[in-house]
Amino acid sequence: MRTGVWLVGARGSVATTSIVGGLALRAGLAGPTGCVTELPELRGPALPAFADLVFGGHDVVTTPLAKRAEALAAAGVLPGRLVAALPDELAAVEDELRPAPTGATQAVRAVAAARDLIGFRDRHELDRLVVVNVSATEPPAHPHPGHADPAALRAALAGPQEVLPASSLYAYAALEAGCPYVDFTPSTGARLPALHALAVERGLPYAGHDGKTGETLVKSVLAPMFAMRHLRVRSWSGLNLLGGGDGANLVDPGANAAKVESKQRVLGETLGYVPQGETRIDFVEELGDFKTAWDLITFSGFLDTRMRMEFTWHGCDSALAAPLVLDLARLTAAAHAAGEVGPLTELGFFFKDPLGSPSHSLTEQWVRLVTFTRSLHAGQESADGHAD
Repeated sequence: MRTGVWLVGARGSVATTSIVGGLALRAGLAGPTGCVTELPELRGPALPAFADLVFGGHDVVTTPLAKRAEALAAAGVLPGRLVAALPDELAAVEDELRPAPTGATQAVRAVAAARDLIGFRDRHELDRLVVVNVSATEPPAHPHPGHADPAALRAALAGPQEVLPASSLYAYAALEAGCPYVDFTPSTGARLPALHALAVERGLPYAGHDGKTGETLVKSVLAPMFAMRHLRVRSWSGLNLLGGGDGANLVDPGANAAKVESKQRVLGETLGYVPQGETRIDFVEELGDFKTAWDLITFSGFLDTRMRMEFTWHGCDSALAAPLVLDLARLTAAAHAAGEVGPLTELGFFFKDPLGSPSHSLTEQWVRLVTFTRSLHAGQESADGHAD
């Protein structure tokens, strides 16, 4: 299944790492470590092969993709040997990157974005095209009457107001172009009634939100442990130190608040109560594309004995996120091919703030993901059998 991966924020660190990684996998220059879809429980015929992935995207910046890859290699994010080995492949992707659309109204910009998507799909004769948002985190969307349904939204977009945040405008353009949409950020994306209705109207799936790559990944494992052992968490405080573009973007109070809310939700929904403490995110420019999180957990056990736990997570955000971007593109393409429509709640395993997920337990999310993926493979095998 020849599958396009259109990245919103295509010249950013996560997108560049995803592209270089995908190209390296396609060329046999690297292994799939970190790609969940390559585990035996998930691998199968329904997923497009890495060799079938074709990359394109939008961005507001114009730095050449090869230069971004070289900078990430110099920072220790990417192996320099891979960047040096893929000049022609990176140049081919560069040819498929487009500037973020401009125009007097959001309707004009949406039409331009959809036109870019359709043109890319037609040029490469793609079976599926998945749009993945890996751009900067936005503040929460301001309510607007146009968010209610597709007709109201189309009318509002034609006016002078900024009705949708950028993530939602891209979701709208993707759905109008017949493309599934994945939001790897905590931004609003497709989480509006009008966009859900549009996805159903178009027969398209969508997924999100906020890729689970670091501190929250650890929380989703530890919080169920405390709950299942009937230990009372008294406080859970975290300090996150981020460099790079993501950290710089989170200096904005609105974007910071959206990210913190996404990170904290796992505790209340897993424990059944909200312990004392807060998560804080600070920008430390010197860290570059790396991040450090320190968490302090205080809890009580039998006879109210007081105890504590601490952990430190030090990781490279782009290297943790990129394989998940490839996973989500493959799974969403397979879901689209299988006729899935609306929110892909079974992909909650990948997200801090998953759509409609009944559980934030990583184990429970994993079981749902495996069951869902096996059903996709079974459907594909059945279709192949009928074709024979």
